Amino acid sequence: MPDCTTPLWPCAMTGAAACLAGFEGITVVIHGSSGCYYYPATLLHAPLHGTFILENEVIFGSGDRLREVIGDLSGKGNRIAVVTTCVPSVLGEDIKSLLDENDVIIVDSPGFVGEMETGYHTALSTLSPKIDPVQPGVNIDGISLSDPFYEGNIQEISRILHRAGIPIGTVFCRDMIKNVGHASQLTIGTNEDFGSGIGGYIGGTLGIPVVRETCEKLAAEFECANMDPVFTELDNQEERVIHSCDKFLRRYDPPEVTIFAGAAYALFAANTLKRYLDAQILVVGTRNDIPVQSNVDYRLDKITGLEEVSATISELKPDLVIGSSFERSLSPGRAFVGIIPPLRGQVRLAYPPLAGIGGTLHFIENVLNACMDKRV
Repeated sequence: MPDCTTPLWPCAMTGAAACLAGFEGITVVIHGSSGCYYYPATLLHAPLHGTFILENEVIFGSGDRLREVIGDLSGKGNRIAVVTTCVPSVLGEDIKSLLDENDVIIVDSPGFVGEMETGYHTALSTLSPKIDPVQPGVNIDGISLSDPFYEGNIQEISRILHRAGIPIGTVFCRDMIKNVGHASQLTIGTNEDFGSGIGGYIGGTLGIPVVRETCEKLAAEFECANMDPVFTELDNQEERVIHSCDKFLRRYDPPEVTIFAGAAYALFAANTLKRYLDAQILVVGTRNDIPVQSNVDYRLDKITGLEEVSATISELKPDLVIGSSFERSLSPGRAFVGIIPPLRGQVRLAYPPLAGIGGTLHFIENVLNACMDKRV
C-alpha cells in the first residue's frame, strides 16, 4: 500500500471559490459535502454558501438540494455562481440542465482536475473578462482571497500607482463584477501564480528590483505619469533595507534557509534573502508547478507532502524556515517566517503586503526579527 502524504496546497475547487468570492456582486455556492464547504470558508474568510449534500443525495441525485439552495438565494441582487466539487462531477450530474430556469454561473472545478491555480483560472475565464479600449489606467492582478497578503498587496500597489498619477483599472480578483467587462489594456501583477492573462502584461511587483523595472515600463507607457517620487522612494527604502541587513551581518552569519511556498512567493523570498542578507538558500520547495523560466543557482523542487517537508528540514537543518503553519510545526527552535496559508495561532488584524516596496520592508523586517530572536 503506498504511503499517504498530507496535501499542503488547496485544490481547484478552492481556487475557483477564491476567484469568484473576490468579486462584489457574486454569491458563491459550493455544491458538495460539508467538508468541501468548510475548507474554503475557513481559508478564504468570505461569505460562501453550500449545498451540504448527504449520502442519499449522492445515490439518488443532488438536483433537488441544489435547486433549493439556489431558490433561497435568488432575488437578492447578486449573480449566483455554483462551484462543483468532486462528488457531483464524478456522478456526472448535468448541473447546467438542472438550473436551466436560473441565471447561474456554473464553474466545473472538482478538486481532481488540478491545483488551486487551475480552478482560479477556470473560474476567471468563465466570467469572460473583456478589455475596454477607452478604460484608462492599469489593471492589478494576482489577487486571491487565499493569500494572507492580498489585501495589503492591493493597498500597496494602489498607493504606488496613485503616487505616480496612474489610474487603476480592474483588480483581478477583488473588484465589482461589472468591472470584469471593462478592464484596462495594461496589467501589472502582485503574484504571478494567479496572473489573469488579461491585457498587456507590464511586469510584477515582488521585490524592489522588480518594482523598479515595472515602474520604468509604466513611465514609458504613461507619459503623463510622474514616476519621480516613486523612484526616489524605491532608492531610499532600499537603502534602509541594505543598512538594516548590513547591521545584522556585522553581528551574525548569513542565515541558511529553506523556503516552502507557492512558486512566485518562494522565488521572491529566495531572491530577496540572497540579495540583501547573502543567505544560503538550501532549497526552495514550491507547492505548485515550478515556472518554466527559473534561472536560479539553488535547489528548486516541487514539494507537496508534509512528510517530504519534514524530511527536507531534518536533512538540511536550516537556521531559518519560510513557509506556513505546517513548516512552523516541524521547526521547533528554528527561526520562522510565514508567507503562505495556513498561518494559524496568531492574530492578524492589519493588512501587511508582500508585493511592492512595503512588501519587501515587511518581509525583511520579519526575517531579521525572527533571526535575532533565535540568535541565528
